[in-house]
Amino acid sequence: ARSEALAAEAVSCLNRALVALRDIWEEIGIPEEQRLERTDVVKKHIKSLLDMMVAEEENLKERLLKSIALCRKELDTLCRELQLDPFEAEEESTILQLEKNLRTRVEVMLKQKRDRKQELKTLQEQDQDLCDILCTTPFCIDSNAVPSLEELDRYRRHLASLTAEKERRREEFVSTKRQIILCMEELDHTPDTSFERDVVCEDEETFCLSTDNIAALQDLLQQLEARRSLNEVVCAELRSRILALWERLQIPVEEREAFAVH
Repeated sequence: ARSEALAAEAVSCLNRALVALRDIWEEIGIPEEQRLERTDVVKKHIKSLLDMMVAEEENLKERLLKSIALCRKELDTLCRELQLDPFEAEEESTILQLEKNLRTRVEVMLKQKRDRKQELKTLQEQDQDLCDILCTTPFCIDSNAVPSLEELDRYRRHLASLTAEKERRREEFVSTKRQIILCMEELDHTPDTSFERDVVCEDEETFCLSTDNIAALQDLLQQLEARRSLNEVVCAELRSRILALWERLQIPVEEREAFAVH
């Protein structure tokens, strides 16, 4: 194997260096005892360097194993929070590949968690706006937990239903308001209660569309229509009496037509 060849070459380099050093020391004339001492220093240098390199690689291995343990622990928590099946890593992976796979999976699941929490926040803001307008209670969901995909889907459907109800009530409000204003104009009636003023004067977008308010609107319209009907009956009776008096008094047609414009 290539690694074995590289290891053999390293040993060969070491041997060549030691032979070269021995030849230099002999040429210089360094005594045998000092040559042994110097060889021992070289050995210690080499051993220290190799020990340091081994320690660094052992440290890297320990860091990878520690990261794997932390990632597994975090994944277990995320799977519970996101209500997903436990993550199964490939058992045949190397330490390096396993650590990378687990770390990547943690990042993906953290993004899922952030996305779900952000969507929940957005839905709750929309829900609050609708509840303020319709005077209804907010959707029941735990704000602190990570919502499941099913819960988010139910929430979206609930808000779609509320939005449709808001539009239905808005149309009913606008239609009823138009009829109320017409009735008031015909009756020459000035809004004299706070509710009547809210109906006639307030911005249509801010009017509270509660069931009570919609019912009160219908009740107000019925009261005004009843008053208009009563006035119409009184007017009809007065007209018929005027006609009878015209006949008895033999009022000319010209005078009758001049009065009729009123």
